[in-house]
Amino acid sequence: MSFITRGFTGRRRDRDPRLPPGQTLSPDWPVLSAGPTPRVSTEEWEFTLTTENGTHRWSWDELRALGIEDITTDIHCVTHWSKLEMPWRGVSLDTIFAQVQTHHAYVMAHSYGGYTTNVPMADLLGGKSWIAFEADGEPLDPEHGGPARLLVPHLYFWKSAKWIHGLVTMPRDDPGFWEQNGYHLHGDPWKEERYW
Repeated sequence: MSFITRGFTGRRRDRDPRLPPGQTLSPDWPVLSAGPTPRVSTEEWEFTLTTENGTHRWSWDELRALGIEDITTDIHCVTHWSKLEMPWRGVSLDTIFAQVQTHHAYVMAHSYGGYTTNVPMADLLGGKSWIAFEADGEPLDPEHGGPARLLVPHLYFWKSAKWIHGLVTMPRDDPGFWEQNGYHLHGDPWKEERYW
């Protein structure tokens, strides 16, 4: 008879240390969306950044001309799946924000189709986020947010807004779509900040 009950045996030794608590590896990339998939061509696509000082706009070609980075990172969905060492290509938010001035500490990401999500500026800058247009060596297809999506890989993946259209800076942390419906305002997978 054992004197140690199953709940007190600690972490499984075979668990990948790159997985946050409650996550499991996914062999594929599940498609989860809050509504219909917008279809936006690269000719029509535009990215805007609105601050207290005005609105700045980039076309598809103008944004890519800012400088493309290769990123390899892990992603973690609030629905408990993770993909490790996933390759991406995109433009750093550091590069975009270097062209504007703001004193605001938060942004609201806006997507084609109406989706929104809030992100603190501290989670966007310092090499932490990109406007991504390729994943796994291929252009993003519409089901995965193409032609471009926000990529904030250190937060749960609902923060990496598909079909990104623009960012609006904010002085306070107002909730976006899922945050208004019970999801955590911040979404750190290592702290399991899934829901309120």
